[in-house]
Amino acid sequence: MLASMSGAPTLETDLKYWLGFNLVKGFGPAKVRALLDHFGELRSAWHAGEVELQRVGIDQRAVTSLREFRATANLDEELSKVARAGVQLLTWHSADYPRYLLEIADPPPLLYVRGALIEEDQWAVALVGTRRHTAYGRQVTRELVEGLVRNHVTVVSGLARGIDTVAHEAAVKAGGRTIAVLGSGLDRVYPPQNRKLAARIAHEHGAIVSAYGLGVPPEARNFPPRNRIISGLSLGVVVVEAGKRSGALITARYALEQDREVFAVPGSVKSPASKGTNNLIQQGAKLVQTVRDVLEELNLTMVPEQTAVQLALPESTEEALLLAALTHDPVHIDELTRQVELPAAAVSSTLSLMELKGMVLQVGGMNYVLAREPGPVYDSD
Repeated sequence: MLASMSGAPTLETDLKYWLGFNLVKGFGPAKVRALLDHFGELRSAWHAGEVELQRVGIDQRAVTSLREFRATANLDEELSKVARAGVQLLTWHSADYPRYLLEIADPPPLLYVRGALIEEDQWAVALVGTRRHTAYGRQVTRELVEGLVRNHVTVVSGLARGIDTVAHEAAVKAGGRTIAVLGSGLDRVYPPQNRKLAARIAHEHGAIVSAYGLGVPPEARNFPPRNRIISGLSLGVVVVEAGKRSGALITARYALEQDREVFAVPGSVKSPASKGTNNLIQQGAKLVQTVRDVLEELNLTMVPEQTAVQLALPESTEEALLLAALTHDPVHIDELTRQVELPAAAVSSTLSLMELKGMVLQVGGMNYVLAREPGPVYDSD
């Protein structure tokens, strides 16, 4: 998957074609990847004839949609409209496209972003839950978010009523970073009462993100794909409160498919708002009592400086070679083995020891990064 998404950052002249295919019905990640594999870039694909598009494997329905859209569309004007709205577009080839999201199967080819996504947002945890939250859920969410922010972890959620809103508000109040993922266009913030919150997030505390074009309404079918982005942006997903059929459980399921950690806050067996979370724990989700449970599981607890200096010193030639090869960008263990020219078994065992020492972090799919810069220990216990 990643091979077909590699390459130089998208040129401005090409960006409008990514936008065009995003606006045409029927062109999801699989079709865009097929077009890139065949044409090499989307400009040629946009101007291709119907016979050639069908040869690539594009079905007639999508071909017809593209033909009809091209007949009336002005991509330069569409691109200008996005710019006037203060929205940035990120493609698979963009340097700022979130790296963890790029790792999942079929990530969205185009992201609309208002605000800023920064390097530190790779250290992100999602908090999601029911719209019908309780006072207990509200309190726990605030405590967890405060602990995450103190450890410089970005909070991801979906800006929905209930737990999502509490999570974003708590992150903003604590002065942290938060990413809100919408199931609508960025100019159609839903629910409407969260527009001021969304604006504050974008201007001061992170970003609001969507895979949907401007003007797209918050339709029910948009929210499962939005939940998939929430989990894809995160190292783990914490479900605070969720009923038996809560959309938060969909996010948890996507997290498992994406090899992310799933956490759940236990609640009363008598509370409808905790039926889903208690079931998740029964099914193997990690039980959360304090933020420490999340931080330690994801190796996000920041260690004291003197200890970090000791841990950062390589104790062997193998460790020194791996430290030199690793960065904060995920690298697969097979690629590391090729770079350091050591036996695979030696690389694997050394990385395991380095992970235990807090020198490196496995971020899923046997990909490794350097651990974060050291800082003070914070907890909300």
